[in-house]
Order: sequence, then structure tokens, then C-alpha cells
Amino acid sequence: MARVKMYSTDNCPFCVKAKRLLSRLNIAYEEVRVDRDPDALKEFARATRGARTVPQIIIDGQCIGGFVELTELHMDGKLDMLVEG
Repeated sequence: MARVKMYSTDNCPFCVKAKRLLSRLNIAYEEVRVDRDPDALKEFARATRGARTVPQIIIDGQCIGGFVELTELHMDGKLDMLVEG
């Protein structure tokens, strides 16, 4: 199974939605809170190539984007392939 990492903050409604979708689909993920840890913020900048919004979701080292992109992948049937691949 793919490693899924999500960079998030405490007060982000899209982060909550992304976590709910991943949980509903039984996709395990690691949450990295960039609002609590300066080192996590640096990691976030490197992993996402300078993204400025959360959530940002990484699957096997590939940044797929945020909640909208996650939902689109799911609706297109491509999320399962990424996670299983």
C-alpha cells in the first residue's frame, strides 16, 4: 500500500474534509501539522515545492495537491490506482 502523507493545520476546513474522505475510503495516512512545528513547515515547503495552501497530500512522494484534487482523483477512479500502486 502507498504511503500517504497530508500536511495540514488546525483551523482548515478543507483539511478536515480531506481527512474524512481518506478515512471513509479506509486509506491510512500520516498527518503532519505545519502550524505546530517549524521543522514540519520546512519539510512541507520542500515536499510540495513551495505550496502555500493546506491541505497538501503526498502519495508515495508525489504531491497530488489538496482536497479538490484528492476528490477529483477519487471521482475519476484514479485514487485507488495511486494508493494501491
